[in-house]
Amino acid sequence: MQNVVIDEAALTSMQTLLGEHFESTLLFCHSEFDRLHQELAEHFDTDQETAVRNAHSLKSNAAQFGAVSLAEIARQIEHLLGGSESNQARVYLEQLAPHISSTKEKMTSWLVTQ
Repeated sequence: MQNVVIDEAALTSMQTLLGEHFESTLLFCHSEFDRLHQELAEHFDTDQETAVRNAHSLKSNAAQFGAVSLAEIARQIEHLLGGSESNQARVYLEQLAPHISSTKEKMTSWLVTQ
């Protein structure tokens, strides 16, 4: 599995922007990581357009909250599926669940130290 990389400056910026709503928004973001992963996996073999859209949304959400490595995995899936390279995209898809879990843990640990 790829190392989890978090851009703490992005988290700090979001925290400053959202103020008292940051923690609840971060928790919502974590649930979105899970939802988008689930929908991506559900549509991976049956609806490529929907799968690409879910990968794109996961990439965007992850990047916005500084989840650099998660955004990169989602970007790879989006790119490979868009190029009809589903076998290679599947390798990244299999990395998503553990990477999302580790990303959420690292982000939560960061939050606790603030």
